[in-house]
Amino acid sequence: MSTGVQEKPDRERKAPKPPPSDRSRAESRLAFKLVAPVVALMLLVTAFPMLRALYLSLFDYSLTAPDDRQFIGLGNYLTALTDRLFWTTTANTVMIMVVTVLFELVIGFAFAMVMHKVIFARGLIRTSILIPYGIITVVSGFAWQFAFSNTNGFVNDVLPFIGTDFNWFAEYETSMIAIMASEIWKTTPFMSLLLLAGLAQVSEDMLEAAKVDGATWWQRLWKVILPNMRAAIMVAVLFRALDAYRIFDNIFVMTAGANGTESISFLTYKQVIEQFQLGIGSALSVLLFLSVLVVAYVIVKLFRVDLSSARQES
Repeated sequence: MSTGVQEKPDRERKAPKPPPSDRSRAESRLAFKLVAPVVALMLLVTAFPMLRALYLSLFDYSLTAPDDRQFIGLGNYLTALTDRLFWTTTANTVMIMVVTVLFELVIGFAFAMVMHKVIFARGLIRTSILIPYGIITVVSGFAWQFAFSNTNGFVNDVLPFIGTDFNWFAEYETSMIAIMASEIWKTTPFMSLLLLAGLAQVSEDMLEAAKVDGATWWQRLWKVILPNMRAAIMVAVLFRALDAYRIFDNIFVMTAGANGTESISFLTYKQVIEQFQLGIGSALSVLLFLSVLVVAYVIVKLFRVDLSSARQES
């Protein structure tokens, strides 16, 4: 007798997940042993400041009146989340993160391909590419502020169609372009180094087999190289996105938050250091921490990397 419910064919049923292999369990135990001491040390160093910030965020606390501290619970968080300035700085932060990471991913991958294929002076080339990343961020910010200057900078000279007296720091849009350009220039080498490590894991036999089968360079890139680099790309994007989301130095040096170019980190700095509002500043730092966790979670879920298959585990 028919029950009115059609059973799915066997081939459409989801195959049960195989149990972890001995190798996977051994690597998990080794990873725990290696990471546990570092995690314990980090918790020892960072736990108190984090808990202290969480505690202070529950008070209306100003350094100008340290004895007049009142418990307001989640009041500071409500103030921040209902303030338009907070969401404006969040939008700035997200835009800087997305734009810079995308540009760094494309340019860094091109650099990684060149470094992977080069034969002569390989060490010299890799070292030269990493020079911008070795420069202190504040120094880099001052250098790019000088480069975009409308009086003696070189950017206007190499872009004559915008005029030699064009002021990049007069408007919001152009100020953000200058900030993001400085960020891309400095951190693209780091991205290329991580992607280079991923390229080294791509099997040359697979590339040769695809070439013999008549695959073009673009087909080999999309069907062989990039799929086998997914884990490395995820790590590179994750590291750079989290770093870009906490951007502070370039904004502090190049615009000091003028023209609405503030980030969440810079807004937190202004509340605590300039306005002495320790309560709301602590709440902003906690929100920044939570948003960083959200960004990391989204990136990991977006890539959906199976680390066991990335290790080519049998």
